Amino acid sequence: MNRQHLAELTAFLAVARERSFTRAAAQMGVTPSALSHSMRALEERLGIRLLNRTTRSVTPTGAGERLLGALAPRFEEIEAEVAALSALRERPAGTVRISADEHSLTTVLWPALEPVLRDYPDIQVEIDTDYRLTDIVAERFDAGVRFGDIIAKDMIAVPIGPEARMIAAGSPGYFAAHGRPETLEDLTTHVCINLRLPTYGGLYAWEFEQDGNERRVWVQGQLTFSSVFPILAAARAGFGICYLPQSLLQPHIDSGALEAVLTRWSPPFPGYHLYYPSRRQPTPAFAVIVEALRYRAA
Repeated sequence: MNRQHLAELTAFLAVARERSFTRAAAQMGVTPSALSHSMRALEERLGIRLLNRTTRSVTPTGAGERLLGALAPRFEEIEAEVAALSALRERPAGTVRISADEHSLTTVLWPALEPVLRDYPDIQVEIDTDYRLTDIVAERFDAGVRFGDIIAKDMIAVPIGPEARMIAAGSPGYFAAHGRPETLEDLTTHVCINLRLPTYGGLYAWEFEQDGNERRVWVQGQLTFSSVFPILAAARAGFGICYLPQSLLQPHIDSGALEAVLTRWSPPFPGYHLYYPSRRQPTPAFAVIVEALRYRAA
């Protein structure tokens, strides 16, 4: 196989995975028009259409899916072998891609990564911040971060933070105007600040537990966000009750800016974990990152 044919297959793999010429071009460092030209050349050479193109999306045809299924595992093997060569270096090197949300990035990931990245300048870390339940295998992340109670059983899970609690809280001004909820049912009559989950498009149902009795409460209010930090700011400003991790709320509770309610319904649960496929062969760079993130109780 000549070099041009290999480049065309690499380009096809990027477009088929990303479902976008723009994203694939950015990933490869070329222009979308150059990538489109490569795809046309590949299709003409093979004599079959590999991609369905519309103004909004790109999807593989049946033949394209077959080629993608054949190419992807082989290219991944090549990438893994190339990455494994870093083991022969004196210092670990390479890129580690992690999917996480903003809260875990701020409170757990960055504090642990900052010193290790200074010690290992040849390691690059890419963190994608999102509240989706990302499929790290399909989207080719090395690892993801989630609370320990929602990780699939076929994943290796490494604790990277202490136990967590979700707490309902509001500002003193809000409670002065609206009263304090005494029961979970009371929350349905209060102004609450919602979180929209991008994976399903629905609102997050507040989950509570007491003595094994699990309850889910759907709340209503004037504001809905897709990130926790605007929710915190709105709660501090008196726009309603929020439901957020205690680690995020505690400094504001300690300062008196917020007051916790219904805490008897907020038992601890497994905190943030780094998870990755059990069949993954860790590179030296990945092993350094995992060890740096591993939680060690004081």
